[in-house]
Amino acid sequence: MTVNEFYAYLEERIPVSLTLPGDKDGMSCCPCPDKTVNKVLIALDVTSEVVDEAIEEGCEVILAHHPMLFGGLSEVNAENYRGNKLVRLISNGIAVMSFHTRLDGVSGGVSDMLADLIGVKNTVPTGECGIARIGELEQPLPASLFAKKIKAALSAPVVEYSDCGKLIKTVVVGGGSVNSHLKYAIEAGADAMVGGEIGYHNLTDSRDFGISLFSAGHFYTENPVCARLFELTAEAGLIPMITFSDRIAYETDDQ
Repeated sequence: MTVNEFYAYLEERIPVSLTLPGDKDGMSCCPCPDKTVNKVLIALDVTSEVVDEAIEEGCEVILAHHPMLFGGLSEVNAENYRGNKLVRLISNGIAVMSFHTRLDGVSGGVSDMLADLIGVKNTVPTGECGIARIGELEQPLPASLFAKKIKAALSAPVVEYSDCGKLIKTVVVGGGSVNSHLKYAIEAGADAMVGGEIGYHNLTDSRDFGISLFSAGHFYTENPVCARLFELTAEAGLIPMITFSDRIAYETDDQ
């Protein structure tokens, strides 16, 4: 299977029709489209360390959730940190592909995996372009216990939350930044919304909205989808490897 064939295989399962406007997903780097793929390195982000690992392990492809060039690129220059990654990738013939917002909303993608991990059942699409999910807990929980459940399920260092004072049954779930889904959660009468980033003011005002909000970290709400990418890569007959790409340090009392 070549690089282009692997990308086409994934695109059949994670269709471009689900990509939100303005996203930069797809094939970020493809120096050798007809190169045979044997090993694929899977990561949430294409950091410099991920590029180093792909080179060291002899991988032909980096399969990431977040687009490498999402913030734009003005020059391909080894002195520029984004350009430097591209120079090293091209020099080593390594392709980079990502599926981002379409992977958020696709069946079995980010939102579904997150809902399953934290115990939200019988989900249906909701939120912006249907990429979030709304469902129910099997047993209603107070906000404090639900926060502990989320933290344990995601191995998250910390969960910030607001408690609107009622038991939680109906929950909206989305990975990463979920601010755009909040109005849908409120309109649906959800008791809670879980995401990676929700924002200080939304957390502060949530009692006025009548909804509890849980922010478990951008990385920790989306990183579980790497397991799904691992499965898809293995099903293609290739050798998948997952690497942990979180660069953020956390000071907690749990150690």
